[in-house]
This record gives sequence, C-alpha cells and structure tokens, in this order.
Amino acid sequence: MSLELNQFFDAYVKFPEQDLADITSKFRKRVIKKNEFLLRQGETCKDLIFVQSGCLRLYYIQDEVEVSVWFALKHSSAIEIYSYISETPSNYFLQAIEDTEILYLSKKELDSLYTVYPQMQEMMRKFWEDVILNLLERFTALQRDTAEQRYLDLLNKPELLQSIPQKYLASFIGVTPTSLSRIKKQIR
Repeated sequence: MSLELNQFFDAYVKFPEQDLADITSKFRKRVIKKNEFLLRQGETCKDLIFVQSGCLRLYYIQDEVEVSVWFALKHSSAIEIYSYISETPSNYFLQAIEDTEILYLSKKELDSLYTVYPQMQEMMRKFWEDVILNLLERFTALQRDTAEQRYLDLLNKPELLQSIPQKYLASFIGVTPTSLSRIKKQIR
C-alpha cells in the first residue's frame, strides 16, 4: 500500500511481510481538499487515519474561538481518540488545513484484523500508549509551561512551523495570534 504506512506499523511491531501487506491492503485512500472536514462536532469518529501527505488539524470551539488541539502531518496518524474508542459523538472537528491524502481503516475493519492477526492487538496497544503519552505531555505543557516556553518547544518542530498558519499555532500554544507575534519578537 505505502512504504510510509509500513514504516508506521514497523515502529510499533514487526509483522511478517505477508501479514503486513494484507493488513495495509485494508486501508482505503482518500483525498481531502483544503478546509474539508473529516469529522465534525456531533459526529462519531469511525476511522483510524494515516496522513500520507498534507496536514490535518483537530480542534474544538470554545466561546466562538477555535482551539487547536493537535496537528497530524504527513506520515503520522490522526484520530479523535475519545469518540473512536467510546463510539460516541465527538466534541471536536478534524479538518484539512491543506490538500491532504489519507489512508484510513474503519474501526470495524480494525476489530476484524484483531481476530485474524492477534499481533495487531499488540501494535494498537503500543500505538494507544504513544497517543496517551503525547496527550499527557501536551496537557502538562499547557498547565506548567509559559507561553514563551511552549513556543520555544515549537521551534524544535520545524515541520509544524513550516506547515501550519500562525493563527492555528497560536491557539495550539494557548495564546492569541497577536501574543504569538509579540513572543516571536521577544525571542529573536
């Protein structure tokens, strides 16, 4: 299916080559135009998504302000974890912020892969652990670090700075676009 998707799986579990080929063949391809939604508030997240190219943004709206929670760049995953696992309506939006190509696997298909390939359960356990650790790290940074420190942390992720508009980055680190401009000037 995709060398990058294979590498994504291999980062968690080494599957026999034929098993991996069969598993990845279950993913479907879709092209999403800039600003198109994969998930809207009130819908249930039913797919595990792998970003082949482009960028997706997970966000919610509070007091009429969009708050960016996560970005999925090329060769990474995107999912609204609470809705996906609980099979309940989401409080989030998942939107393409540029033309994006994804590979996706339905939850139903993933559940059937667990039966055929028990090693998939280990892979997904490790994947969920990775997701949870990233969420905890982000939550802690928002609670503990200053806005300046959160921006400095972004400087270590040049792919975010290159791909994502400043207004989204500002909400991601918990400041207004004006405050982000001020922080950038102070740091230079």
